[in-house]
Amino acid sequence: MNDQQLPTLALTLGDVAGIGPEITVRTLLDHPDLRAVCKPVVVGDAASLRKAAEVLGRDPGCIRVVDSPEDATGDAALVEVIQDGPELGDVPYGELDPRAGDAAARFVMTACALAREGRVSGIVTAPLNKAAMHAGGHNWPGHTELLAHEFGVKNFSLVLSAGELYFFHLTTHVSLRDAIEGVTPERTDSVLRLVGSFARALGRPDEAIGLAGLNPHAGENRLFGDEDADVLAPAVERARAAGINAVGPLPADALIPAAVKGKWKFVVVCYHDQGHAPFKAVYGDDGVNITVGLPVVRVSVDHGTAFDIAGKGIAREASLVLATRRAAELAPAWHEVWETARAGEVS
Repeated sequence: MNDQQLPTLALTLGDVAGIGPEITVRTLLDHPDLRAVCKPVVVGDAASLRKAAEVLGRDPGCIRVVDSPEDATGDAALVEVIQDGPELGDVPYGELDPRAGDAAARFVMTACALAREGRVSGIVTAPLNKAAMHAGGHNWPGHTELLAHEFGVKNFSLVLSAGELYFFHLTTHVSLRDAIEGVTPERTDSVLRLVGSFARALGRPDEAIGLAGLNPHAGENRLFGDEDADVLAPAVERARAAGINAVGPLPADALIPAAVKGKWKFVVVCYHDQGHAPFKAVYGDDGVNITVGLPVVRVSVDHGTAFDIAGKGIAREASLVLATRRAAELAPAWHEVWETARAGEVS
């Protein structure tokens, strides 16, 4: 693949009081092989990147400010960054700072604008701090909802991924009470369609999709609730009638261990911790977070800002490297996923 064919990826810097700048510098300087699959350009703050370079014992001169994605050279010896807003080099590490929270949200908004203009093919996000983002005046539950707002979409899903395993979520950053109410026929139908389109984009149209039950033992024939029988099971039947190889609802405590052992590649869970807790326990830094349902691919690290170790030069970049690589892999085939998501918006 020549340089003209490589997808350009916008890497948002995240909260500069956290480990985002350090792992970004390490990702772009220590993994030159990434330049064979993408052209990365950071959307963020040059001063914070220079400070991180110094923490890591690197030459801060490797940070190069560019005016646009088109100006990025893809030089593996450089971290090329679009400066977004005022410099933030004086933001202290490890402390909640409204300036950093505002900037983290703004970096994402700028990346989304570049994507809407067709100037980048995907977005890779370093972690932001939700409390800092709120203190900075941006009251979104997290990255996923901010991205959905910026692209004006309603049919989307947070997806955790490690290797060939993908966990889709019916609900995410809401209370457990709201999650139960959010498991509706309409939402279940739309997510199963998204999984089906995603499977096709990966060249696996016939791969089985396991849907986890909402209640213990998937309701145990209504002994532990009616939602599995009344909402989830009919949605599976509708999906199968549409040519999607959905199965379930299945008891989550059986489905998820089986998926970890390789029996399932695509899993749909009902709420945040049903997916996140076991996934992070097993995969840690080997996982990434994908937002399916946006017009461009977005992949994120599957960890937080790590204020406790920020500025110490010990943060590991493995998840950001994996996120960048995964975004580069998915970008060329993303059109089909987006078309299905968009069809779900109007259906």
